[in-house]
Amino acid sequence: MIDFIKFQNQPIRYKKEGLGNTIVLLHGFLESLDIWDTFSELLSRHFKVITIDLPGHGASGTIGEVHSMELMADAVNAVLIYLQIEQCVMVGHSMGGYVAVQFAEKYSSKVKGFGFFHSHADEDTIEGKYNRDRTIAILNKNYISWVNQFIPDLFAECNKEKFPSEIKKLQHIAGLMNAEQIIAAQYGMRDRKPKLAFLASTDLPVFYILGKEDTKMVVSKVMEQTLLPKHCEVLSLSDVGHMGFIEDSQVTMNFLRGFATSAFNSWK
Repeated sequence: MIDFIKFQNQPIRYKKEGLGNTIVLLHGFLESLDIWDTFSELLSRHFKVITIDLPGHGASGTIGEVHSMELMADAVNAVLIYLQIEQCVMVGHSMGGYVAVQFAEKYSSKVKGFGFFHSHADEDTIEGKYNRDRTIAILNKNYISWVNQFIPDLFAECNKEKFPSEIKKLQHIAGLMNAEQIIAAQYGMRDRKPKLAFLASTDLPVFYILGKEDTKMVVSKVMEQTLLPKHCEVLSLSDVGHMGFIEDSQVTMNFLRGFATSAFNSWK
Protein backbone atom coordinates (compact mmCIF):
# COMPACT_ATOMS: atom_id res chain seq x y z
CA MET A 1 0.00 0.00 0.00
CA ILE A 2 1.40 3.38 -1.06
CA ASP A 3 -0.04 6.51 0.54
CA PHE A 4 0.84 10.00 1.74
CA ILE A 5 0.72 11.95 5.00
CA LYS A 6 1.11 15.69 5.47
CA PHE A 7 4.21 16.87 7.34
CA GLN A 8 4.83 20.59 7.73
CA ASN A 9 2.23 21.18 5.01
CA GLN A 10 4.10 18.99 2.52
CA PRO A 11 3.32 15.46 1.32
CA ILE A 12 5.46 12.56 2.54
CA ARG A 13 5.05 9.35 0.57
CA TYR A 14 5.31 5.98 2.26
CA LYS A 15 4.72 2.33 1.46
CA LYS A 16 3.55 -0.39 3.84
CA GLU A 17 3.83 -4.12 3.20
CA GLY A 18 3.42 -7.23 5.32
CA LEU A 19 2.48 -7.95 8.93
CA GLY A 20 4.30 -8.41 12.22
CA ASN A 21 7.22 -6.57 13.74
CA THR A 22 8.22 -3.47 11.81
CA ILE A 23 11.33 -2.79 9.76
CA VAL A 24 11.77 0.74 8.42
CA LEU A 25 14.00 1.04 5.34
CA LEU A 26 15.36 4.52 4.64
CA HIS A 27 16.87 5.33 1.26
CA GLY A 28 19.95 7.42 0.60
CA PHE A 29 20.78 10.66 -1.17
CA LEU A 30 19.20 11.00 -4.66
CA GLU A 31 17.14 7.86 -4.05
CA SER A 32 13.52 7.06 -3.20
CA LEU A 33 11.56 4.31 -1.50
CA ASP A 34 11.51 2.52 -4.87
CA ILE A 35 15.09 1.32 -4.37
CA TRP A 36 13.75 -1.07 -1.71
CA ASP A 37 11.14 -2.84 -3.90
CA THR A 38 12.90 -6.22 -3.89
CA PHE A 39 13.93 -6.06 -0.22
CA SER A 40 10.48 -4.91 0.84
CA GLU A 41 8.73 -7.70 -1.02
CA LEU A 42 10.94 -10.43 0.46
CA LEU A 43 11.20 -9.03 3.99
CA SER A 44 7.43 -8.47 4.14
CA ARG A 45 7.01 -12.26 4.27
CA HIS A 46 8.37 -12.06 7.81
CA PHE A 47 7.87 -8.43 8.93
CA LYS A 48 5.81 -5.34 8.39
CA VAL A 49 8.02 -3.21 6.12
CA ILE A 50 7.74 0.57 5.91
CA THR A 51 9.60 2.52 3.26
CA ILE A 52 9.48 6.32 3.08
CA ASP A 53 10.42 9.03 0.62
CA LEU A 54 12.50 11.41 2.73
CA PRO A 55 11.77 15.15 2.27
CA GLY A 56 12.78 16.39 -1.16
CA HIS A 57 13.14 12.86 -2.52
CA GLY A 58 10.80 10.72 -4.59
CA ALA A 59 7.24 12.02 -4.36
CA SER A 60 7.74 13.80 -1.03
CA GLY A 61 7.67 17.57 -0.90
CA THR A 62 10.36 20.16 -0.33
CA ILE A 63 10.16 21.67 3.14
CA GLY A 64 12.90 24.27 3.15
CA GLU A 65 16.27 25.36 1.84
CA VAL A 66 17.96 22.90 4.22
CA HIS A 67 16.72 19.37 4.83
CA SER A 68 18.51 18.58 8.07
CA MET A 69 18.86 15.03 9.34
CA GLU A 70 16.65 15.96 12.31
CA LEU A 71 13.95 17.27 9.98
CA MET A 72 14.08 14.02 8.04
CA ALA A 73 13.94 11.97 11.26
CA ASP A 74 10.91 13.98 12.36
CA ALA A 75 9.22 13.24 9.03
CA VAL A 76 9.87 9.52 9.56
CA ASN A 77 8.43 9.79 13.06
CA ALA A 78 5.31 11.47 11.68
CA VAL A 79 4.74 8.48 9.39
CA LEU A 80 5.20 6.01 12.26
CA ILE A 81 2.79 7.97 14.46
CA TYR A 82 0.21 7.98 11.67
CA LEU A 83 0.60 4.22 11.21
CA GLN A 84 0.51 3.67 15.00
CA ILE A 85 3.86 1.89 14.98
CA GLU A 86 5.38 1.92 18.44
CA GLN A 87 8.68 0.11 17.80
CA CYS A 88 10.82 -0.76 14.80
CA VAL A 89 14.20 -1.82 13.52
CA MET A 90 15.54 1.01 11.35
CA VAL A 91 17.85 0.52 8.37
CA GLY A 92 19.45 3.51 6.64
CA HIS A 93 21.31 3.43 3.34
CA SER A 94 23.97 6.15 2.99
CA MET A 95 22.20 9.43 3.90
CA GLY A 96 19.43 7.28 5.33
CA GLY A 97 21.94 6.01 7.89
CA TYR A 98 22.48 9.58 9.08
CA VAL A 99 18.72 9.87 9.49
CA ALA A 100 18.46 6.49 11.23
CA VAL A 101 21.02 7.35 13.91
CA GLN A 102 19.39 10.77 14.41
CA PHE A 103 16.05 9.01 14.85
CA ALA A 104 17.52 6.42 17.23
CA GLU A 105 18.99 9.16 19.41
CA LYS A 106 15.87 11.34 19.48
CA TYR A 107 13.25 8.59 19.59
CA SER A 108 15.17 5.76 21.23
CA SER A 109 12.09 4.21 22.88
CA LYS A 110 10.70 3.50 19.41
CA VAL A 111 13.81 1.63 18.21
CA LYS A 112 14.70 -2.03 18.82
CA GLY A 113 17.88 -1.77 16.76
CA PHE A 114 19.29 0.26 13.89
CA GLY A 115 22.14 0.32 11.47
CA PHE A 116 24.25 1.78 8.75
CA PHE A 117 23.97 0.35 5.23
CA HIS A 118 27.06 1.93 3.62
CA SER A 119 26.87 4.77 6.10
CA HIS A 120 28.36 5.88 9.42
CA ALA A 121 27.80 7.96 12.55
CA ASP A 122 30.36 10.75 12.23
CA GLU A 123 30.10 14.26 10.81
CA ASP A 124 31.74 15.37 7.57
CA THR A 125 35.45 16.04 7.70
CA ILE A 126 36.68 19.55 6.86
CA GLU A 127 37.53 18.26 3.40
CA GLY A 128 34.11 16.65 3.14
CA LYS A 129 32.36 19.92 3.98
CA TYR A 130 34.48 21.72 1.39
CA ASN A 131 33.57 19.11 -1.23
CA ARG A 132 29.88 19.52 -0.47
CA ASP A 133 30.15 23.30 -0.94
CA ARG A 134 31.94 22.70 -4.23
CA THR A 135 29.22 20.25 -5.27
CA ILE A 136 26.50 22.77 -4.42
CA ALA A 137 28.18 25.31 -6.70
CA ILE A 138 28.21 22.74 -9.52
CA LEU A 139 24.57 21.79 -8.91
CA ASN A 140 23.51 25.39 -9.34
CA LYS A 141 24.93 25.28 -12.88
CA ASN A 142 24.17 21.82 -14.29
CA TYR A 143 22.74 19.31 -11.86
CA ILE A 144 21.54 16.74 -14.42
CA SER A 145 25.03 16.16 -15.79
CA TRP A 146 26.41 15.87 -12.26
CA VAL A 147 23.73 13.36 -11.24
CA ASN A 148 24.31 11.11 -14.24
CA GLN A 149 28.03 11.02 -13.53
CA PHE A 150 27.59 10.54 -9.77
CA ILE A 151 25.41 7.40 -9.87
CA PRO A 152 27.76 4.91 -11.63
CA ASP A 153 30.60 5.86 -9.29
CA LEU A 154 28.58 4.47 -6.38
CA PHE A 155 29.31 0.97 -7.68
CA ALA A 156 32.52 -1.01 -7.42
CA GLU A 157 34.43 -0.79 -10.70
CA CYS A 158 33.90 -4.51 -11.30
CA ASN A 159 30.12 -4.08 -11.02
CA LYS A 160 29.44 -1.08 -13.26
CA GLU A 161 28.89 -3.25 -16.35
CA LYS A 162 26.90 -5.87 -14.41
CA PHE A 163 24.02 -3.60 -13.45
CA PRO A 164 23.22 -1.26 -16.38
CA SER A 165 19.44 -1.35 -15.88
CA GLU A 166 19.80 -0.72 -12.14
CA ILE A 167 22.11 2.24 -12.79
CA LYS A 168 19.66 3.64 -15.32
CA LYS A 169 16.80 3.29 -12.82
CA LEU A 170 18.80 5.14 -10.15
CA GLN A 171 19.64 7.89 -12.63
CA HIS A 172 15.96 8.19 -13.48
CA ILE A 173 14.95 8.45 -9.80
CA ALA A 174 17.62 11.08 -9.16
CA GLY A 175 16.70 12.96 -12.34
CA LEU A 176 13.19 13.55 -11.02
CA MET A 177 14.66 15.77 -8.29
CA ASN A 178 15.35 19.43 -8.93
CA ALA A 179 18.47 21.36 -7.98
CA GLU A 180 16.76 22.94 -4.95
CA GLN A 181 15.95 19.53 -3.48
CA ILE A 182 19.40 18.10 -4.10
CA ILE A 183 21.08 21.15 -2.58
CA ALA A 184 18.79 21.05 0.49
CA ALA A 185 19.97 17.49 1.17
CA GLN A 186 23.62 18.47 0.63
CA TYR A 187 23.28 21.27 3.19
CA GLY A 188 21.64 18.88 5.63
CA MET A 189 24.42 16.32 5.32
CA ARG A 190 27.16 18.95 5.47
CA ASP A 191 25.85 20.38 8.72
CA ARG A 192 24.92 17.16 10.52
CA LYS A 193 26.37 16.55 13.98
CA PRO A 194 28.54 13.58 14.97
CA LYS A 195 26.76 10.74 16.77
CA LEU A 196 29.79 8.82 18.05
CA ALA A 197 29.04 9.61 21.71
CA PHE A 198 25.52 8.27 21.25
CA LEU A 199 26.88 5.11 19.64
CA ALA A 200 29.17 4.54 22.61
CA SER A 201 26.39 5.02 25.15
CA THR A 202 23.35 3.34 23.58
CA ASP A 203 22.11 -0.07 24.67
CA LEU A 204 20.50 -0.59 21.28
CA PRO A 205 22.02 -3.19 18.95
CA VAL A 206 23.71 -1.64 15.92
CA PHE A 207 24.88 -3.00 12.58
CA TYR A 208 27.20 -1.89 9.81
CA ILE A 209 27.17 -3.16 6.23
CA LEU A 210 30.37 -2.11 4.46
CA GLY A 211 31.63 -2.48 0.91
CA LYS A 212 35.38 -2.90 0.63
CA GLU A 213 35.36 -1.03 -2.70
CA ASP A 214 33.27 1.89 -1.40
CA THR A 215 34.85 5.12 -2.64
CA LYS A 216 32.33 7.31 -0.79
CA MET A 217 33.64 6.39 2.67
CA VAL A 218 37.00 5.64 4.25
CA VAL A 219 36.03 2.10 5.23
CA SER A 220 38.99 1.62 7.58
CA LYS A 221 37.89 4.67 9.59
CA VAL A 222 34.29 3.48 9.69
CA MET A 223 35.46 0.11 10.99
CA GLU A 224 36.76 1.93 14.07
CA GLN A 225 33.18 3.02 14.81
CA THR A 226 32.03 -0.58 14.99
CA LEU A 227 33.93 -0.94 18.27
CA LEU A 228 31.87 1.77 19.97
CA PRO A 229 28.43 0.18 20.51
CA LYS A 230 27.87 -2.38 23.24
CA HIS A 231 26.47 -4.75 20.63
CA CYS A 232 27.46 -4.34 16.99
CA GLU A 233 27.19 -6.70 14.04
CA VAL A 234 29.32 -6.08 10.94
CA LEU A 235 29.00 -7.37 7.39
CA SER A 236 32.04 -6.55 5.25
CA LEU A 237 31.67 -7.32 1.54
CA SER A 238 34.34 -7.88 -1.09
CA ASP A 239 33.77 -6.56 -4.63
CA VAL A 240 31.04 -4.23 -3.38
CA GLY A 241 31.00 -0.44 -3.47
CA HIS A 242 28.28 1.78 -1.99
CA MET A 243 25.26 -0.13 -3.28
CA GLY A 244 25.25 -3.52 -1.55
CA PHE A 245 21.47 -3.87 -1.82
CA ILE A 246 22.10 -4.21 -5.58
CA GLU A 247 25.70 -5.43 -5.74
CA ASP A 248 25.17 -8.28 -3.23
CA SER A 249 21.43 -8.27 -2.65
CA GLN A 250 20.92 -11.79 -1.30
CA VAL A 251 23.66 -11.62 1.31
CA THR A 252 22.71 -8.16 2.53
CA MET A 253 19.00 -8.97 2.70
CA ASN A 254 19.65 -12.16 4.67
CA PHE A 255 21.86 -10.20 7.05
CA LEU A 256 19.13 -7.62 7.66
CA ARG A 257 16.54 -10.33 8.21
CA GLY A 258 18.79 -12.01 10.79
CA PHE A 259 19.60 -8.75 12.56
CA ALA A 260 15.95 -7.72 12.78
CA THR A 261 14.85 -11.15 14.00
CA SER A 262 17.44 -11.05 16.78
CA ALA A 263 16.61 -7.45 17.68
CA PHE A 264 12.95 -8.32 18.23
CA ASN A 265 13.43 -11.75 19.81
CA SER A 266 16.77 -11.88 21.60
CA TRP A 267 17.70 -8.38 22.78
CA LYS A 268 15.23 -7.17 25.38
